[in-house]
Amino acid sequence: MAILVTRPAPDNEKTAAALRARGYGVLLSPMLRFEAVAFDDDDETAFDAVVLSSANAVRAIEHHPVRPRLILLPVFAVGGYTAQVARDAGFTNITIADGDAVSLRDRVIESATAGKLKKKAKLCYLAGADLTRDLGGELGARGFTVVTRTAYRMIPVAGFSHAVSDAFRAGSIEAVLHYSRRSARAYLDAARADGVEISALALPQCCISETVAGVLREAGAMQVAAARTPDENAIFDVVDRTVKASPG
Repeated sequence: MAILVTRPAPDNEKTAAALRARGYGVLLSPMLRFEAVAFDDDDETAFDAVVLSSANAVRAIEHHPVRPRLILLPVFAVGGYTAQVARDAGFTNITIADGDAVSLRDRVIESATAGKLKKKAKLCYLAGADLTRDLGGELGARGFTVVTRTAYRMIPVAGFSHAVSDAFRAGSIEAVLHYSRRSARAYLDAARADGVEISALALPQCCISETVAGVLREAGAMQVAAARTPDENAIFDVVDRTVKASPG
């Protein structure tokens, strides 16, 4: 029996290693694929800080001409993992939010209120192509100048691999991990395309947040549980509770 991890590469390997360390078998089925998006950089724009709502934003500028300028600036990272990826890339002055866009927005505002950031600071927001929240607009409404750069996109993967489809049909998947609304939707689309929708929906669905869980519930999944906080340790706790509670 295995836990199906739908998280995109390369982060899925980290998740798989952590699950194996907890004694689980793992199947990888990334439902989204990362692609960097080229964007122009006006090198005359003087930013005061960088906003990162995903570790993918750091990966997107790995070879971009803007990187040397941004790496010297304070960074607001959505959560601990994004902060670690930013640190590994060379960023040093990092403020860490609690794993969601609301806390990320609030960290920026709190920093300005405390005098650590100019109240009308110019922020470089490195964003994905598909935004679920208008973070730039919300910060703009609080007096910040936000320059949003679409730095990457996540492309849905069409269908499962033969190994994963066979695992659905053999009943050898124990639970499924979901890390975003878009990957959850891609999972549902792949299940329909491969003719395993009934099996895919019948499995326990372990989600990083209630927002993600809602996608699965709306599709008809009956065993859906969300992490108490949007971080990986919390979703692993969901897996532990879910698998232990499963019959057999």
